[in-house]
Amino acid sequence: MNLPNKITITRIFLAALMLVLLLIPWHDLGFDFPTYLINGELLNLKYVLAGILFVVASLTDFIDGYLARSRNMVTDFGKVADAIADKILVNGLLIILAYDRFIPVIVPVIIITRDIVVDSCKMISGEHGKVVAASFLGKAKTMCMMIGLTLVLFNNLPFSLLNFRLGNILVLIATILSIVSGCQYYYNVKSILFKNK
Repeated sequence: MNLPNKITITRIFLAALMLVLLLIPWHDLGFDFPTYLINGELLNLKYVLAGILFVVASLTDFIDGYLARSRNMVTDFGKVADAIADKILVNGLLIILAYDRFIPVIVPVIIITRDIVVDSCKMISGEHGKVVAASFLGKAKTMCMMIGLTLVLFNNLPFSLLNFRLGNILVLIATILSIVSGCQYYYNVKSILFKNK
């Protein structure tokens, strides 16, 4: 297993650790994470720790991709593992944040549905030898989502001190971009999808 793949596996571990941290009913187990009041804004240590794990895991996503491409270490296992790691990291967090009412429930519904549609299109287009590269909108969506989720986990600080929920806004922008980029991807492969119709 090469270095980029090891980093990807590390990201899966970090994502799972983050989700476990957020899912365990700590209060029922007799433990409560300390909460800090910062200029009228509450900051729970549990979400801070989850935010740190999310940031580190997100950085490994950039690192393993860069190493794989620059050192010609791209493998089929790496492609599959990278996709799995991203889904666990982002979609798992979106579901938990929606359950905890930090973001609207419609966000994970749209993001996960879009992922299913796009991944299905990728599978079919791949069977026909056509690979559609990630678009600018897709990359912008990912960037907005990563920054937005990080800010939400840190209760939008320091922007929340100005009563400005930048993280939530970025997550909503990422959701809109995911719809647009999904439609763009479908348009690029529709000729293959309906080739035999």
